[in-house]
Amino acid sequence: MNNMLMHEPPHPGGILKRMYLEPLGVSVTDASQTLKISRKQLSLLVNGHSGVSPVMALRLSQAFETTPELWINLQRQYDLWLARKSFREEIPSLRKDSAVSR
Repeated sequence: MNNMLMHEPPHPGGILKRMYLEPLGVSVTDASQTLKISRKQLSLLVNGHSGVSPVMALRLSQAFETTPELWINLQRQYDLWLARKSFREEIPSLRKDSAVSR
């Protein structure tokens, strides 16, 4: 499994900041008002301290004319990377033909 530890994917909040807020010249305060969330909630996301929920994905997709799937997939990739980084258990295969790749 160690060979599956590729480089760290970007946190969705970092993408939000670098690819949407900064190029558009939108502050966290202004974006939080548009998204109808608290400034603190958006700041936590932008700084990588919270994740994108399905409801947040819907808000972001409407505000930035993207799809909710974009935000959910970014979060999923990040979460899976974190899980792979810390997962240390060896789980035996339940398949009779263990030569089949996963």
